[in-house]
Amino acid sequence: MNRSTTATWVKLMAGTAVLSLSLAACGSDSDGSDGSSAGDTPSTSDSSAPATDSFTNDKCSSSQTSADSFRVGGILPLTGNLAFLGPPEIAGVGLAVSDINAAGGVNGAQACHDVQDSGDSTDMSVSTASAGTLVASKPSIVVGAASSSVSLNVVDTFAKNKIVEISPANTAVDLSGYSPWYFRTAPPDGIQGNALGTLVTTDGYTKVGFLVFNDTYGTGLRNAVQETVEGAGGSCVYGCKGDGDEFPAGQTTFSAEVQGVLAAKPDAIVVLAFDETKSIVPELKSAGWDMSKTYYSDGNTADYSADFAKGTLEGAQGTIPGADPDATFKDRLSGWAEVGEGKPLKDYAYGAESYDATILAALAAVKGGATDPTTIKDNIAAVSGATDGEECTSYADCVALLGDGKEIHYKGPSGIGPIDDENDPSSAFVGIYQFQADNSIKLTTTVEGSKS
Repeated sequence: MNRSTTATWVKLMAGTAVLSLSLAACGSDSDGSDGSSAGDTPSTSDSSAPATDSFTNDKCSSSQTSADSFRVGGILPLTGNLAFLGPPEIAGVGLAVSDINAAGGVNGAQACHDVQDSGDSTDMSVSTASAGTLVASKPSIVVGAASSSVSLNVVDTFAKNKIVEISPANTAVDLSGYSPWYFRTAPPDGIQGNALGTLVTTDGYTKVGFLVFNDTYGTGLRNAVQETVEGAGGSCVYGCKGDGDEFPAGQTTFSAEVQGVLAAKPDAIVVLAFDETKSIVPELKSAGWDMSKTYYSDGNTADYSADFAKGTLEGAQGTIPGADPDATFKDRLSGWAEVGEGKPLKDYAYGAESYDATILAALAAVKGGATDPTTIKDNIAAVSGATDGEECTSYADCVALLGDGKEIHYKGPSGIGPIDDENDPSSAFVGIYQFQADNSIKLTTTVEGSKS
């Protein structure tokens, strides 16, 4: 595969400049139960609701293929260290399919979903097997994976078979422009890394240590954060690019790494890991580190109320790419989860991005007049707004505009800008979260960045 040079993300400025880019959002608990009001968020999704909210769980039959249906495959984390991201991502796909069918399908063809397990990067055999299953099912698109490393394991398989893959959560810069068959509705790590690095330096810290796993996601994000910190006059004192201090994914004991980073006497520590975080945090805490001086990213900015003693992470902060969707969309997402998965959602990360990935693909199929992957590949940028079309916020409204022969710009709950020539969002939001006394997270603000 040809890899184009990764585009540079516009730097977010420190201090009040960051706040000038942000859209004030009222705080929402990690379970989203008291969500933000629509006026406080960077995207709106009230109009995405069909006239009546009767959700359907439209699973694919074995006979449905892209030849006669809009078949949405999924390669999402049902197991593994990113399994907490599975429910909202599955709900995003399921709700989108439900909304598509409520609006008459795709050019009259029924939409359906078939989600397979991606596992995680510690056992690539899971995603390899699922990719094979999905290829055999002849889908219109595949939504996933959540892990960038997992996508790098399967992206060539989908591309070789000319199947569109759209990740709602991949952020590794290595995937920008990787393949004409690969798209994403989450921004590359340049923007999250810059937002996280800016947050650290704005808080007044200049000597930063990293605890980072040896994963494409972890090292790429570390590099972006380090660049931002150094650009602001700070320095990296441990876990820096090229030093070889990374630990392998799946490691469970971290006494050596914690001793190493504390010996470097950092002002702040950035932890870039997945489930390993549950072992790192107790080590740091027992060593006497002030946990409010730790920072996290989307892989571990999560609700740890069931994992740590109260107060363990209070005051610590983290980032999650994506706009905070309004309460109406969150309610609908959780409502579908009750129907499709048997229980409401506790987390909402990447649910909006999964929804928009599915809707964008369906609109591309409508515009192109067919549900096959090639048609979707050729039209997805256009319906995302790359051709300066008329704005629309629901599948039904966008389909109506397409029926009138108009170009469209679908603006969904994820808040991303049009898809660019590297198949990335041209702009996106990053949420800044703070850990509460019960170790849950609360949104404090949202910043936006664009690709230059």
